[in-house]
Amino acid sequence: MTDAELEELIDDCPTLYHMAERGSWLSIEKYGLLSTTALLDQYEISGEARDVIEAERRSNSVALQKEGIGRAIVRDQFPMDGKGLVRCLQDGLQPQDWYRLLNSKVFFWLTRSRLLRLLNAGNYRNEEHDVLQLDAAPLIGTYKEKIWFCPINSGCTKPFPHPRGKTTFSRIPDYPYAMWKERRRPRGERVVELAVDYSVPDVKSFVKRVVRMKGNDELQTLWEK
Repeated sequence: MTDAELEELIDDCPTLYHMAERGSWLSIEKYGLLSTTALLDQYEISGEARDVIEAERRSNSVALQKEGIGRAIVRDQFPMDGKGLVRCLQDGLQPQDWYRLLNSKVFFWLTRSRLLRLLNAGNYRNEEHDVLQLDAAPLIGTYKEKIWFCPINSGCTKPFPHPRGKTTFSRIPDYPYAMWKERRRPRGERVVELAVDYSVPDVKSFVKRVVRMKGNDELQTLWEK
């Protein structure tokens, strides 16, 4: 991806979106956005208990609790199907490799339409969520060396498990933006996910607005710059 292509992407997708568990904004405001790996480090989870969360599919959300920090929820991975993942993995990767890879990153959608798909998926449509809306340009400028771009929904194998492997995630300079443009992917879909390694501790400095949502509905503004 060239600098001009990155500018085009930011022009097309000026807002990033992150869907978090209901009630998690206060913790995010204090500690930043943490990947699952970062959360497990913060809560000092190790051994078999950690492997079950970090290296296996989570059919249900997992609550973490620690004195002095409070409670955090590690979200389930219901859009991922174990058999589908085995079918689509390439480059010799095993399911546990993919789970660890996803759990090591903080994820953002680049379009509201992608956010709404997740908000309306499965049981999520019946639940409330804290949704962060962030300024794309300053976040990308600050975390450029730690950012990965992905052309698919990497945490979903339904209804079709798209192939994925070691090159599914690309650093910004290596991302094949021109190829997806030539294949006539519409603006906003040439990059599907933006992921940041480990954590975004200063995430509040990039947040424009935090809203509580259920499906398509905005129920409450929790914070606004």
